[in-house]
Amino acid sequence: MNKMQLVKKIAEKTNVNEQTARDLLKATLDVIVAEGDDVLLVGFGRFGSKNRVGRIGRNPKTGEPIKIEAKTIPTFKAGEAFGAAVNSAKS
Repeated sequence: MNKMQLVKKIAEKTNVNEQTARDLLKATLDVIVAEGDDVLLVGFGRFGSKNRVGRIGRNPKTGEPIKIEAKTIPTFKAGEAFGAAVNSAKS
């Protein structure tokens, strides 16, 4: 499912027009991104970030060592209800 399909489903489910659904989805994603801390949606999951330390890696082509900088990466951990729903849908 892509973003437009999600917007259409939200519009159908909430009985609003697609523009309103698009605005609501955009606002939700903007808040999650701007929050900086973890955002916990009980039953669905936790959006957050994690610091990855710098390290020395190897260039796979030449085998020479390269420096990999430290950075912050986005994370998502599925909640119990979301995980169960995904697993039951595949059965």
